[in-house]
This record gives sequence, structure tokens and C-alpha cells, in this order.
Amino acid sequence: MLESGTQGRPRWEIFCQVVDNFGDIGVCWRLARDLAQREHLPVRLWVDDWTVLARICPAVAGLDPACGAEVDGVSLRQWTAAFSASTPGEIVIEAFACELPGAQLEAMAAHCPPPVWINLEYLSAEDWVAGCHGLASPHPRLALTKYFFFPGFDAATGGLLREDALLARRDRFLCQPAGRAAWRGARGLPVRREDGLVVSLFAYEQAALGALFSAWAQERRPVHVLVPVSRVLPDVAAALGCALPEVGARIERGALSVHVLPFTDQAGYDTLLWASDLNFVRGEDSFVRAQWAAQPFVWQIYPQAEAAHHDKLEAFLARYLARLPGADAEALGAFWRVWNACADTPATAADAWPALRSALPALAAHARAWSDALAAQPDLASRLSRFCSHIESGPG
Repeated sequence: MLESGTQGRPRWEIFCQVVDNFGDIGVCWRLARDLAQREHLPVRLWVDDWTVLARICPAVAGLDPACGAEVDGVSLRQWTAAFSASTPGEIVIEAFACELPGAQLEAMAAHCPPPVWINLEYLSAEDWVAGCHGLASPHPRLALTKYFFFPGFDAATGGLLREDALLARRDRFLCQPAGRAAWRGARGLPVRREDGLVVSLFAYEQAALGALFSAWAQERRPVHVLVPVSRVLPDVAAALGCALPEVGARIERGALSVHVLPFTDQAGYDTLLWASDLNFVRGEDSFVRAQWAAQPFVWQIYPQAEAAHHDKLEAFLARYLARLPGADAEALGAFWRVWNACADTPATAADAWPALRSALPALAAHARAWSDALAAQPDLASRLSRFCSHIESGPG
């Protein structure tokens, strides 16, 4: 006998395993909220690591995972090893090739009609993605078919996550100087000088940081680096020659001042990106949000075995730099390759910084144009909803 969920059969059901860091759950939590808020239909999100979920969704902090929670129209449930099958959603999404519980697969196959089963893949700019997007894969034993859905940057893919009001919120923040000043004041940051550079730094471990900090310390204008708590913090301490800094710490070295910020929820992180002139991001979720921020950014891609991630980096650079003038494109590409320790890159981050600094005005205009072009395309949730409706309607 199947155990019914508290909301009966949800329209959308998402399964997420936290493999590493916050990328998997970050994408799934954004998608779940976006679907719930725009469609006003039940969404259930299963997460195996409740502690990581609580970091980006403070509303569940301190709650008993066994009881679940209802937040922003999403029914949050803990995915445990002792999983009991529940009435499956009309659309079941396994995020990033996580394997659905066997009991749930059996429940899906027993339901009439069976749910639409989606494997939401990782984002990539590589050319092969378009050929695999939407492909069907029948289950070898059960009467179920899985469809592969690839996020991407063009019409032949699944698009990018973008809530309906995101860009309007961004533009309101950017056109209100008093609001930006209040944001800085609430975090104990100094009044911004017109010639100063504000940098957000969200990164994995980063050996290039010491050389870059040295270059920033010697700048002629102030460089304010805002560092939310993350895995890069020990490297920040090593680069500054100090003990591991606590939240609220401000450390100065010449023109450089480093401010340690608390880890924030997703809305707070978006605002940090909007408030900065240059954003260092990592993985997938913050990478996409940096593009919607429409500011220059540096991407640290998630490292893979045998440097497979470098091909993915180059694929995105080829797209992103296609309409950027030569010198500016070379400056950004060179810095990204140093930041990601690509082979045959003799320069250090300090060597690559002057060209990037000179290119920042052009990169800012390019970032806005890139964001506007992406915004002209349907977003991921819209494309996913349309794709699933097409599958549900069947042939013809």
C-alpha cells in the first residue's frame, strides 16, 4: 500500500542528492520554488542532506527532518535510506542522474498513467548537448521512459533558471543608490568611493589567490573584496598571512580590504552579485546567477578527473567571447584559464590581472548585453513545463 503525501499527488516531484557543495541543492531549490510560484501547483522536493538544505533555506533550520516542512509552496521532505514509496508526482525529476529509490520506481510504474520521468542534467555549453536534449530512454524492466533534459544557452536546449521577477528586482536595486548604500552599511562596509572596485569572491580552494591579493594590495584605487563563508576561506587566510578570519572580520593590506560575510540564502547572494563590480563564482548555480547579475565575472568550474572540466570551460568561453573585441576577450580568457589552472598557462593571476582590470568597462557592457540576450529566450522552468506537457499529451 502506498503512503500518500500530505498534499496528495503533487504536480511536480524532484529528487536531489547533495553530492558536493551547494550546486545540486541550489539548482533544485530554485527550480522547485519557481515551479510552485508560477504554476500554483503542488511541488514536492526530496533532499538527502537536510543540513545543507538549511544553509540555503534558513526556514528549515532547527526543524525535524522527519516531519518535513512547507516553504514557499514547496513540500520539503528528507530522502533517507529507508525510503517508503509515496504517491508519485505527475512529473518526477531526478536531478543530475541521482538514482531514484527502487520502491518509488515501482510506484511510478504501477500508477496509471505513469508520471513523466525527467533526468535534469548538468549545465554545459558543449555542442553535443543539443543532440542529447530531450532523448528518451526506456527502463529495461518497468513500463517507464526517462527523458533527458539539458539546461543550455540556446533554443536547442532547456534554457537557464530565471524566475519571472528576477531581472526586475535586479534593476530596481541597481537604480537605487540609497538602497545600495544601506545594503553596504548593514554589513559594516565602508562608504564606497567612486574609484573603488567591489569584488565578490565565492570559490573552491584556490592556489592563485595569494598572487592576486598581492596585486590588489598594490592597486592605486581601493579594492574591497567581499568573501561569504565558503571553502576558499583558508586560502584567504593564507594569502593574507593571518589566522582564519571570522564573520565580520575586515583585513587590510595596502589598497586591499577583505570583508568576511556570513553564508547567505539565495536571495541574499543575488544581491551580493548585483552590488559588486566583479564577481568570482564557482560551480553551476552561482555561475548562472552571475550571468543574470549582468556584471563582469570570473568562473571557477567544478574540477573533474583528467581535467575534463577544461573542455567545458573552453566551450563556454567560445560562446561568451564570440562578440567581444579581441583584446578584451583575450584578457578575460587568459584570466579564467589561470584561475582554473589550465595547462600551458605560464602566467599567474597577478600577471593576468592588469589586462583584466583594463577590460572591465568593456566587460561590464558585454555582460549586460549577454544577460539581455539570454533573457530574450524562454527560461528553464517554462521550457520544462512545455516539454512535459507535450509528453503527457502523447502522439499528435
